[in-house]
Amino acid sequence: MDASSRPRLAPKARLRFDRKSSRYMLLYPERGLVLNPTAADVLQRCTGERTVGSIVEELAQKYGHETPAVEREVMDFLQTMADRGLVQAAM
Repeated sequence: MDASSRPRLAPKARLRFDRKSSRYMLLYPERGLVLNPTAADVLQRCTGERTVGSIVEELAQKYGHETPAVEREVMDFLQTMADRGLVQAAM
């Protein structure tokens, strides 16, 4: 995954908002991850339409952080999700 990749959730993964806990969860077969607000912000943008670079720009602006720092964090997170088979580059 690089800055020009267009990440999207894998077909087996679903992003859902849990009203009871007021948090987003990433659901996949027989498992789920409770997401912190930043992780949810990243995954909500993984629709296959935006590039990683544009996601980074949006989040850097939203949170008021330096783009290189946000890029490292987003890339690490997306790579972890890709390694688990939960995010993939859009074809």
